[in-house]
Amino acid sequence: VQLQAYGGGLVQAGGSLRLSCAASGSIFRTINVMGWYRQAPGKQRELVATRTSGGSTNYADSGKGRFTISRDNAKNTVLLQMNSLGPEDTAVYYCNAKVVYYTSSGLTTDDYWGRGTLVTVSS
Repeated sequence: VQLQAYGGGLVQAGGSLRLSCAASGSIFRTINVMGWYRQAPGKQRELVATRTSGGSTNYADSGKGRFTISRDNAKNTVLLQMNSLGPEDTAVYYCNAKVVYYTSSGLTTDDYWGRGTLVTVSS
């Protein structure tokens, strides 16, 4: 599975950006979870938002009320609408996909990452 992210860029504080990510390649199983993580300079990668194939969402507290994640299961795409951006949102944003399935060893999760797209919010 390959993930290609689009939509990063430079925006002024208070502005909006929309990130999109498309999964491609040999996708033989349902992508159970798609979402976004981010990594700011000098910090660890952190969750932004995820959405399951069933529609359940999970947001980091920092994005609640400002970010909205949506997904098209048929097209294996995920969008992140980010509003009211602030300098603290400056980071490289990574698209993530998780495929969960059973093997003889038990429950297995394949984790896929895109290359990241830079979001810079100027004050």
